[in-house]
Amino acid sequence: MTDGNFVDYVKMHLSSGNGGKGSAHLLREKYNAKGGPDGGDGGRGGHIIVRGNQNLWTLYHYKLKRHYKAGHGEHGSGNRSTGADGQDVYLDVPLGTVIRDKETNEVIFEITEQGEERILVEGGKGGRGNWHFKSSTNQTPRYAQPGIPGQEKDVIFELKVLADVGLVGFPNAGKSTLLSVITSAKPKIGDYEFTTLKPNLGIVEYRDFKSFVMADIPGIIEGASEGKGLGHYFLRHIERNSTLLFLIPADSKDISKEYDILLNELKKYNPEMLDKERFIAISKSDMLDDELKAEMSKELDKDLNVPYMFISSVAQQGITELKDKLWEMLNN
Repeated sequence: MTDGNFVDYVKMHLSSGNGGKGSAHLLREKYNAKGGPDGGDGGRGGHIIVRGNQNLWTLYHYKLKRHYKAGHGEHGSGNRSTGADGQDVYLDVPLGTVIRDKETNEVIFEITEQGEERILVEGGKGGRGNWHFKSSTNQTPRYAQPGIPGQEKDVIFELKVLADVGLVGFPNAGKSTLLSVITSAKPKIGDYEFTTLKPNLGIVEYRDFKSFVMADIPGIIEGASEGKGLGHYFLRHIERNSTLLFLIPADSKDISKEYDILLNELKKYNPEMLDKERFIAISKSDMLDDELKAEMSKELDKDLNVPYMFISSVAQQGITELKDKLWEMLNN
């Protein structure tokens, strides 16, 4: 799927169906001239229903069509016949989709399971027919209830990628390269900042046919939580990762400072992110010899309170050990 096809945020205008009118029919037959009221109820208006679909991973199918309207309920008729319900509209979304009210920005609900169905906009109830209103003092009611109108609602669909491990780092830290080496994903890789313009997902194959999902999030820069750069737009995807893998290149001027900046941006965006498991992979370490690694380790042991590891995606150094560590963290 091409870059432009990844859509994780859409605004929708939804309308449920009107309820059908109840019937005020009076029974008139050849041998029963005054059969009395027999008007049926109106049908329910159609609902707008959101349904989880594990085969979807983007909201692209709502990019061009954002207005949906359910069917109206049919009117009741004689012989106590109830009108047909209006046709429901099902909106399939990827797992991890959050639905918000556009006016208040409040979360209405979120879809996290395959086949999960939630009514987002209820259809109007059908009106009751006149046979409901007959009594000893009113044997021939000539009125019935009108149907209740449907509702209109403006909502926001917001996708938060579901992955076990989220890659966090500055642009050009080597996240896409690591993802391409450790999984079968083929992200776009280039020698310039912001090569990654959308989250990329890959499945990491582990021993004994086990696996876990890793997500490469677009590069975060200082000030991202205030809207600078591209990474701020994708910070919400990291909220669903159970483990955060910070990727910092070995040629960084100050590894611990870069880590602190990244951690601070996550904290400002959502303080709960600090509760996640964290691990640091120092990438591009094939340019370091053992002596230099030992010197850097002395400094890092003093400055960092998070476990770390030297790796090289290009030279395939430390990749197996990294998988082992991530699997251990995911299954503690």
